[in-house]
Amino acid sequence: MTKLLKLPVPLLLIALAGGCSQTQLVVQPDPQYAPVDLNAIEFKPEPNGSIFQTGRSVRLFEDNKAFRIGDVLSVTLSESTNASKSAATSTAKDDDIDIGVSAIFGSSGPTINGNAALTNSLSSERDFTGSGDSAQSNSLTGEIAVTVTDILPSGNLVVRGEKIIGLNQGSEFIRISGLVRPQDVSSENIVMSRKIANSRIFYGGGGVIAESNTRGWLARFFDSPLFPL
Repeated sequence: MTKLLKLPVPLLLIALAGGCSQTQLVVQPDPQYAPVDLNAIEFKPEPNGSIFQTGRSVRLFEDNKAFRIGDVLSVTLSESTNASKSAATSTAKDDDIDIGVSAIFGSSGPTINGNAALTNSLSSERDFTGSGDSAQSNSLTGEIAVTVTDILPSGNLVVRGEKIIGLNQGSEFIRISGLVRPQDVSSENIVMSRKIANSRIFYGGGGVIAESNTRGWLARFFDSPLFPL
């Protein structure tokens, strides 16, 4: 500790900032993807039978699938996108204009040093060539469990959830939300991610490895539109 106190103030600040950076890279849960608080939902039984109650029934002749708020649903991630674009443009235009006047009203035109003063020529040339290519490919596979947070009047399920995985020197997260049709849920209570409407899928991480793959703020400044050169 005494050796640390003997360091110059700038080096001490850098050392403290480096130590703090290791604790700020842990991925925290997002409240927007938290499950529904069932304690806040008040269940009001309906007088439609002494044994059978709507909303708390056990489906004897149907598959055990998510159909109530708070039920858990498994999502199989199978996302793959491929996109490519190519464009090329080439234009050219040449203009030549000659103006020559050798006589005016039958007499020779004015001259300068023996050259006709009214004789001129104009020429212009414009060329443009442009090309561009773009290609992108992404894929995401895996599984994540989500919860039903709401049921729309149409019967579609509003789902959301997240998964945070802690690694040796970092963590990764997957967050997903969207609308699910009950018909798209399999008998094993699984739905494919490509069947989720209005889906929002986020994948990312934090830690030492994620930090090493991120450019510093000064390097990002030189590549930003704010840098004039």
